[in-house]
Amino acid sequence: MTVLVTGGAGYIGSHTLVCLLGLGYDVVVYDNLVNASVEALSRVEKITGKKIEFVEGDVTDSKALNDLFATYSIDAVIHFAALKAVGESAQFPLKYYETNVHGSLCVLKAMDKAGVNQFVYSSSATVYGEANPSPYLETMALGSPSSPYGASKVMVERMLADTARANPNFRAVSLRYFNPIGAHPSGHIGEDPSGIPNNLLPFITQVAVGKRESLNVFGGDYPTTDGTCVRDYLHVMDLAEGHVAAIQWLATQSNFRGVEAFNLGTGNGVSVLEIIASFEAATQQKINYQVVERREGDLPVFWANAQKADKILNWQAKRALSQMMEDAWRWQSKNPSGYS
Repeated sequence: MTVLVTGGAGYIGSHTLVCLLGLGYDVVVYDNLVNASVEALSRVEKITGKKIEFVEGDVTDSKALNDLFATYSIDAVIHFAALKAVGESAQFPLKYYETNVHGSLCVLKAMDKAGVNQFVYSSSATVYGEANPSPYLETMALGSPSSPYGASKVMVERMLADTARANPNFRAVSLRYFNPIGAHPSGHIGEDPSGIPNNLLPFITQVAVGKRESLNVFGGDYPTTDGTCVRDYLHVMDLAEGHVAAIQWLATQSNFRGVEAFNLGTGNGVSVLEIIASFEAATQQKINYQVVERREGDLPVFWANAQKADKILNWQAKRALSQMMEDAWRWQSKNPSGYS
């Protein structure tokens, strides 16, 4: 079985490649390398001993996508390629809609032209919006997210639902996941953001390795136990295994048609200050930080109810918070400048 992985050179994509290749899948990676590196693919090949077919290109390039599907015999698509920073999306909303919504449309149109009907979508917990209470359940209605990033994910989920209604052969899984952190236990691949990190843990690890002076904690007056935002953090390898579980489920459920959504998370909320304390305890590294004003688009609290994924996909988040910290630090300390 050959799986096209858009955005496969990125953080979550590269870890998912390790799992796919380890189980004998053939993969084709399509990535524009805007927030990714071909070095990640080389390291995945070294970890797995397998060859990766790589095509450099943008998901908004319909001709390139059509050529890719004409060149390779693709059975299923895992669609990661997207811009993903909540705060940045508020500053550059059109860029986010262009890449995340129009890019997804281009991928779906290329799939339709090629007769490929199995699709796993990298969605987000932000689709639940501000009105739904935590823990989030898949039965909750799609919300009105406070950020263009979240709104772009809602738009694509609605696009998938409409596609499924129009195409009786279309079969998709939408994975609504929470906050992936950590790295492959080898320390060979991990999160390597371009420029200043938008996510919490890579910023912490860059402070610990001396690349950044200190961490800004955005908001200390939220209605939480310590005043900082609470999120559901899960190990990136658990998340990668969730994507493989979705591919396997689609392959075995031949009678399924439509779109099925699954939350991927631990079911536990952890605050920003608790993440800092956990990192310090696991690594013996002291993190300098200061609490600053809130960041636009951030919700106070959200975490998952992942029982549906457990029941149907036989997937669970198994790795502890301490392992997430240890693996993230192993990656950063072995690669102070990331892949460069």
